[in-house]
Amino acid sequence: MVLDALARLAEERVGHRFKGLPPDAADLTVGELAAQRRNLFTDGFTTPVLALSAERLEHNLAALETYAERHGLAFAPHGKTSMAPQLFHRQIERGAWGITLAVPHQVRVAREFGIERVFLANELVDAAALRWVAAEQDADPAFRFVCYVDSVRGVELMDAALDGASRPVDVVVELAAGEGARTGVRTEAECAAVADAVAGARALRLVGVAGYEGEVPQADPERVRAWLRRLVALAVDFDEAGRFAGLDEIVVSAGGSAWFDAVADVFAEVPELSAPALKLLRSGAYVSHDDGHYQRLTPFNRVPGEGGLEPAFRLWTQVVSRPSAEQAFTNAGKRDAAYDLDLPVARVVRRDGVERPATGIEVTGLSDQHAWLRTSSEADLEVGDWVGLGLSHPCTSFDKWALIPVAEADGTVVDYIRTFF
Repeated sequence: MVLDALARLAEERVGHRFKGLPPDAADLTVGELAAQRRNLFTDGFTTPVLALSAERLEHNLAALETYAERHGLAFAPHGKTSMAPQLFHRQIERGAWGITLAVPHQVRVAREFGIERVFLANELVDAAALRWVAAEQDADPAFRFVCYVDSVRGVELMDAALDGASRPVDVVVELAAGEGARTGVRTEAECAAVADAVAGARALRLVGVAGYEGEVPQADPERVRAWLRRLVALAVDFDEAGRFAGLDEIVVSAGGSAWFDAVADVFAEVPELSAPALKLLRSGAYVSHDDGHYQRLTPFNRVPGEGGLEPAFRLWTQVVSRPSAEQAFTNAGKRDAAYDLDLPVARVVRRDGVERPATGIEVTGLSDQHAWLRTSSEADLEVGDWVGLGLSHPCTSFDKWALIPVAEADGTVVDYIRTFF
């Protein structure tokens, strides 16, 4: 089933649906185009075109695999970053326990492509989606689904929607990262009340605790570690109260892409529980990394001996206007580039097959289909030049491109990544 689903991706026709691909490839399938190993710069790709670095993607996949193994962590990378089943499977091949997702549509995509373990980092109260999850569990005994609960009301809605399900849905109580944070239960007493509600439900099973340290207000290493210790203490308290009786493993989960070093440190302190702890890290933005937000916040900046991540995206855009010595415009804008956290960064200029650093060039704004460039006297830039932009925030880069070329350093395109947003 999995191989069939992935193979069907290669059978899609290129046509006009996918941005940046060569017009003369319109009648080819994705697999046929990949087999041609065209060059991104010389074989008909049109600007703007987003590319993933084959070498950097592989480096990043290996880096978190090694990190999780070193620290005794299970790994369920957040797939909503890419929504790319090909990458899901590469992550699982690299030892991932499963995939983390956020909403029912994403789970349906994962299941279509054979993902057997899904952690839904959200409370699921949609009755239609819950009935679908129950049907998936009934149809596939190997399917493992875990989701948050963060309210007694949510537990009641879930239990009602799952009436008659043959297998309970596994849930973890979400501890909020603090007052004013995003979702989650605010106090330990309220966590206990939610856990009591789960115990009284017919169709739910409490299997652990979880949360997201990235929402800790005014986050710094001390505050993040303090919250993580609250999470671990909650797991210990629940276990001592017998709430996990009969389980084969107890889930303790956290981990975005900014504080996974703190997660590793504190999860190393988890004491012996009545069943083995599944210490589940959920970092996802690492897969492509970025040239902005996460580049500054990656824990590898704090502990460089642990490894490193490399920005794997490059958005190639072309100068279409040079109205003055201080200004230029390229043909990529908000429809093409992530901009919700940081503006793109000009990295290289390409002219006549030669690349050079984008010295004296700064992206100052984005229109729908234009990037505004400020150019200093150092900038050597002409209409027609290709400008390679680094992007911030992978979560809003993948969603703008349904089919992304994977290119080697010399521009040879070796694969295409299909996304489902």
